[in-house]
Amino acid sequence: MKSDAGHIDAFAAWMEGLMRARGYDIDSPRGGGKTRLAADAGVHRAAVTRLLQRRSMPDLETMRGLSRALGVPVRDVLIRSGKLTEQDLPLPPAPAGTGTPTLSPEQAASALGIPEHRRTDFIQLTERLRQPPAS
Repeated sequence: MKSDAGHIDAFAAWMEGLMRARGYDIDSPRGGGKTRLAADAGVHRAAVTRLLQRRSMPDLETMRGLSRALGVPVRDVLIRSGKLTEQDLPLPPAPAGTGTPTLSPEQAASALGIPEHRRTDFIQLTERLRQPPAS
């Protein structure tokens, strides 16, 4: 089991990958990405900054907002944060006759057994491939 510091570091690294893949400039001091993400998520910019600086794990409302803004199921955010496990939040069985369910990149990585240290790369690549070609 990871320590609290290990959880926040892994979670923050995963979130950073998602933020960059979604076009948020979180690396430039004046890039505006943290402010824009906070606005899109409906959370305080300080909450985003504390996460990126690995000072504190976001609270539930912040996780929900980040989930919406980044287009990631809140289930994946809660599991990646270490607050809950996949056993705590099992996926419901697909109703009969509905065909193949659509998976998020995070769910696909999990289903395919992509190792933790490669998931951010997998998710970023998947997101790039899902974007329409530039005209």
